Amino acid sequence: MPKYIFVTGGVVSSLGKGLAASSIGCLLESRGLRVALIKLDPYINVDPGTMSPFQHGEVFVTDDGAETDLDLGHYERFTHAHLSQANNWTTGRIYLSVIEKERRGDYLGKTIQVIPHITNEIKDAVRKVAENDKPDVIIVEIGGTVGDIESLPFLEAIRQMGNEEGAGNALFIHVTLVPYIAAAGELKTKPTQHSVRDLREIGIAPDILLCRSEKPLSRELRGKIALFCNVKESAVISAQDVDTIYGVPLAFHEQALDNLIVSQLGLEAQAPQSDLAEWRNLVSTIREPSGGEASIAIVGKYVELEDSYKSLREALTHGGVANNLRVDVKWIESDELMDDDYEDRLRDFDAILVPGGFGKRGVAGMIRAIHYARKTRTPFFGICLGMQTACIEYARNVCELKDADSTEFDLETPQPIIFKLRDLVGVEELGGTMRLGAWPCRLTGGSLTQDVYGGADEISERHRHRYEFNPEFRLRLEKEGLVFSGVSPDGKFVEMIELSRDVHPWFIGCQFHPEYKSKPLNAHPLFASFVRAAYENRLHSETSIEKNGEVDLVVHERLTATSGD
Repeated sequence: MPKYIFVTGGVVSSLGKGLAASSIGCLLESRGLRVALIKLDPYINVDPGTMSPFQHGEVFVTDDGAETDLDLGHYERFTHAHLSQANNWTTGRIYLSVIEKERRGDYLGKTIQVIPHITNEIKDAVRKVAENDKPDVIIVEIGGTVGDIESLPFLEAIRQMGNEEGAGNALFIHVTLVPYIAAAGELKTKPTQHSVRDLREIGIAPDILLCRSEKPLSRELRGKIALFCNVKESAVISAQDVDTIYGVPLAFHEQALDNLIVSQLGLEAQAPQSDLAEWRNLVSTIREPSGGEASIAIVGKYVELEDSYKSLREALTHGGVANNLRVDVKWIESDELMDDDYEDRLRDFDAILVPGGFGKRGVAGMIRAIHYARKTRTPFFGICLGMQTACIEYARNVCELKDADSTEFDLETPQPIIFKLRDLVGVEELGGTMRLGAWPCRLTGGSLTQDVYGGADEISERHRHRYEFNPEFRLRLEKEGLVFSGVSPDGKFVEMIELSRDVHPWFIGCQFHPEYKSKPLNAHPLFASFVRAAYENRLHSETSIEKNGEVDLVVHERLTATSGD
């Protein structure tokens, strides 16, 4: 029978409950335990697929095509758990399931109520993961903040589960805030006291408190929190800000959080001690890489909120770790590249990445960035929309298809290089109506892409897109030098493009999202190779400057290169 850990949050949102849950999973795995993780989100959307990235951050896609909360990305990066749609439930999805059952007559004429029908549905969802995955421990994160009306059914459900599973089989961990008041020069515990009070009022007594703060908690403060919140002082864990998210498991381990959890769940014999050697090496490399650094520009549409590209940013960090390099990322809003000085803004970067997105806004700036990267031989990586805009740029500027465009941006374009997925013609609903999840891709022999993947003939990657490359234009672009280095096994979908290494050192676009499968201890090969190419470009630039003794030489060469096609 699995043990359950329920993670709640109080005072404010965005405290890092997902990172806390992921770090706990990492620590338990380091002790030889098998873990599963679930995120219960209180919003009424069925899934985050139609939500603005400015409101919710990125949408993380699992192998089975589920559009899920970005915290599931943390779960997969920090643990070996293989997640699916079953690992992310929202209020909307829970209610939808209950209503569908009521319409079928499954409840035999009963009056459907929040208790017991909604709470039973929540408990069934959690226990189904336990039944299918058979983990030693299930970590269940409740989204939102204690006190929110939306989260009450979820909190009631886990309260019931705590009683049903019994002492020693369920553990409640509450993530809270201990704010620092600069004017007083003090950390204040009152918000934490009130948050725990709210939790206790609905019948949940937390066993462990993770106290988020800017500064370390003193022994006196921990004692005060323990006294007023009715927990042991050893169960008050300082969750101070760290310089890298991958340092969180180590910070918790230093305070014996994993020992506390294992003890309270009666797992000492099953999980005697931890082995965090690999994780320590990882954090050491992130903090002090010995190989140097590379600067990469991400030219995107949602750069105001970095969480919109959370997995992408982490994948670049992983690529840096794989090469023992620090990756310096600069976010550039693509609309800002419409001024005459756009080349000046891109000149100092070792590589350029154009990520995914939806809609026409910012596309012209992306195309300018791609044109610059192609002409100056700056390493370029295009993902999803980034690949599509690379095809449009190539068609317009190399193949002289001046009206080349995507039907997403111009329905009447006479040269639809990119068009709506043929399977979606006539489908107007937005939720869940994309090419989603893991799909196979066959690689072209001898291509840069195949080399990056270690000589593999076929790969599997996760997708999230509504538009595709139009195969009617493939021969025209191939004739002018564009390499189609990855296609679906049936030949229907173009999955990857590149430029020959004779023309450009590293220019790759992919329709899928490789960032979803990258892990800190196992960087995705595309990101590892891209970061390496960025660093080699930096070395080449520095060598050119040294040989010629002119600081402006490379700048001059790049200006000359972009002056014409």
